[in-house]
Amino acid sequence: MTMRLVSTLITGLALIISGAAIAEGYGKQKVVYHINYDNPKQQAGAMRNIQNHINAVGAENLDLKVVLHGNGLTLLLEPDALGNTKFGKANASDQMQARVSNLKNQGVAFNVCANTLRGKKVDYLQDLYDVDKADVVPSGVAELSKLQAMGYTYIKP
Repeated sequence: MTMRLVSTLITGLALIISGAAIAEGYGKQKVVYHINYDNPKQQAGAMRNIQNHINAVGAENLDLKVVLHGNGLTLLLEPDALGNTKFGKANASDQMQARVSNLKNQGVAFNVCANTLRGKKVDYLQDLYDVDKADVVPSGVAELSKLQAMGYTYIKP
C-alpha cells in the first residue's frame, strides 16, 4: 500500500512539474517577421512586437528573422542617405538604430532584399544601418516563402 502511495505521489508531482513547465514556456520557435511598409509608427510597433516576442519566449528559444523588402528598407535607411535613393522616407533614426542593435544583440537577423536595393538605388554598405553582405538575400518574397517552407511561422505586424 505504501509503495502504491509513493508511486502515485511521484506521478502526480511529475505531472504538476511538467504542466507548470508547459504553461510557463512556449518551447523553441522559428519565426519570420515581414516588413514591407514605410510608416515609422508601424515599424516602431513591429520592433516592439519583436521585443515582446523575445521577452515571452526567451532569446535562447527563438530563431527569429526580419525580412525587409520594398518600402520596408526605410527602417534601416540612414536619413543622410535619403537623397541618394528612390525612397521618400528614411526611418533609421538614432532611436530606431538603437532598437535594431538591441534586437541583433539578442540574435535577431535582419534580411534585406537585393531586388529592392537595385530598384531603389540603395548601396547597403553606405546607405543602410548595420547591413553587410551576409544580410542581403536575392529576393525578399522568395526568402519569406523559403523560410515558411523550412517551418518558420510567418508574422506580419
